[in-house]
Amino acid sequence: MSGAHWLVLFGLILASWAALYAMSVPAEMRLLEQVYGRDFWIALCTITPDAAGFLRMILMWCLMSAAMMAPTILPALATYDDLTHVSDRAHFGTLVSGYLAVWFGFSILAAGLQMALFQAGLIGTFGDSLSGVLSGALLVMAGLYQFSTLKEACLSKCRQPMTFFMQHFDEGPWRNGVRLGLVCLGCCWALMLLAFVGGVMSVGFMGLATLIMVVEKLPDLGRYITKPLGGLLLMAGAWTLMTAI
Repeated sequence: MSGAHWLVLFGLILASWAALYAMSVPAEMRLLEQVYGRDFWIALCTITPDAAGFLRMILMWCLMSAAMMAPTILPALATYDDLTHVSDRAHFGTLVSGYLAVWFGFSILAAGLQMALFQAGLIGTFGDSLSGVLSGALLVMAGLYQFSTLKEACLSKCRQPMTFFMQHFDEGPWRNGVRLGLVCLGCCWALMLLAFVGGVMSVGFMGLATLIMVVEKLPDLGRYITKPLGGLLLMAGAWTLMTAI
């Protein structure tokens, strides 16, 4: 794993995390929202019901996707790197571009969902859930998805990158990247949406979620956490719903 292309990739990941840290909302600001009210902070936040606010939301989710998802496919990228010729690194960049294109598409949908939830009064200025029912429903949904056959099928491909690339290698780096992105999306979309529970701009949540998704894709360790994690999410969701109703 040496070469300029790896330095560029790690630089992208580090830059995304640095940008997210700079954009994160400290606890003091969240407390001030409670003191001064929601309307006071609307003018300062990026969730505003206009085109500019929506574009900023898309940018934020794109940064989250790059920072959180790129580390989860490092073993797959290393496998692909071994399969390609050392002299042809353009394929590596094309593969990564195809992968990120899928997650940037998800970012547009997630930003639209965040805007809709904000306008409905279900999340706060900083993207935190204001509804126990919403939080509980998201937790239950994510928990149930941990037991789904689709989740398991996607994880099996992520855990065996050599087999995955050998099956589709002739399709070229762009289509392989898109296919890898779709498989990764199938693994992680429900966990990503828990950002509305843990805090969209919470670096702590993003770090924990990234760690979980990285470990879940490891062939030796991942199979031991997928279903237990689903059980924990279901219990947390059920408790949240019972206390909210």
